[in-house]
Amino acid sequence: MRKFVNALSVFLLLVHISVQADEQADEQANEPKSLAGDNQVKPRIIALAPHIVEILYDIGAGNQIIGTTDFADYPEQAKLIPRIGSYAKLQIERVIELQPDLIIAWRSGNPSDDLNRLSQLGFTIVYSEPKTFDDIANEIRQFGQLSGHYQQAKKLSEKMLARLTSLKQLYQNKAKITVFYELWSRPLTTIAKGSWPQQHLNICQANNPFEQVSTPFPQINIEQVLLTPVDLIIQPMSINQSAKEGFNWQDWPIIPAVKNGQIITPDADALHRMTPRSLEELTKLCLAIDQARNSL
Repeated sequence: MRKFVNALSVFLLLVHISVQADEQADEQANEPKSLAGDNQVKPRIIALAPHIVEILYDIGAGNQIIGTTDFADYPEQAKLIPRIGSYAKLQIERVIELQPDLIIAWRSGNPSDDLNRLSQLGFTIVYSEPKTFDDIANEIRQFGQLSGHYQQAKKLSEKMLARLTSLKQLYQNKAKITVFYELWSRPLTTIAKGSWPQQHLNICQANNPFEQVSTPFPQINIEQVLLTPVDLIIQPMSINQSAKEGFNWQDWPIIPAVKNGQIITPDADALHRMTPRSLEELTKLCLAIDQARNSL
C-alpha cells in the first residue's frame, strides 16, 4: 500500500510539473520574440518617431538607437541621435549605411512608400500605432522584448496601468465641466472622438462640445465656440511655441472662461506624445480641470 501511495505521489508531482511547464510555455508563446539572440547582444535600432524614442529610453534601450527623425528631443540625450529623415521623407541611403537590426516605425506618422521600400530591401520593421494608454502599455512590453529589456518594460507598463486606473477612479464621479481644447490656432482647430487628446478629457470628466464631430481634428470658427458656454479653455503649448502663436482669447470676454480667467496652457510635448510622460501630464491636466470645476 505504501508503495502505491508513493507511486501516486510521484505521478501527481510529475503532472503538476508538466502543467506548470505548459503554462510557462503558453506565456512565452504570447510574448513578442526578442532580437537579442542567444549571445544577448542588443539589437541596433532606428526609431522613426519621438514617442518611440522616448519609450525606448524609458525601458533602458536608448543607447541602442542609431537613427531617428526630426523632433525626437526627449530626453535630452535623444537630441544627439543622428537624424535620418522626417515625417515626410526618410533617407533610404542613410538607413542602408547604418544597417539597423530593427526599425520601429510609426504607421500613421511615417511615409509608407519609404517604409515599403525598406521592407523590400530586407529590413525588419515593427509598427507602432498607439490609440489609448492601454496600447502604450502593450507597446512598452513589445519594445522591451524586442530590444532585450523585457523585465524593465514589464514593470514600467504595470506601473503605468496602475496609475491610470487610480486616476480614472479618482475622477469618475466628478461633475462634468465644459471645456474648449485648442489644438491649433491658425486655423482654429480642436479635437473630437478618435483623437488622442479626447481620451484625456474623458478621464478628467470634461465635456467637449465638439466631441461628436466626424473628423478627429475639426477646424472651426469662433462663432461655433460661442454657441456653448465654455467654462475652461485648454491651450496646450509646445516649448518651441510662444504665447503669440496661440489664439487671442482676450478678444472674446463674452466667453465665461475668458471672463473668469480660466485658461490653462499644459505642456503640449508631454501631453500629445504617446508615452508614459503623457500620463504624468494628464494627472496635472485633471487637477487643473478639477480646480476650474470647483471655482464654478
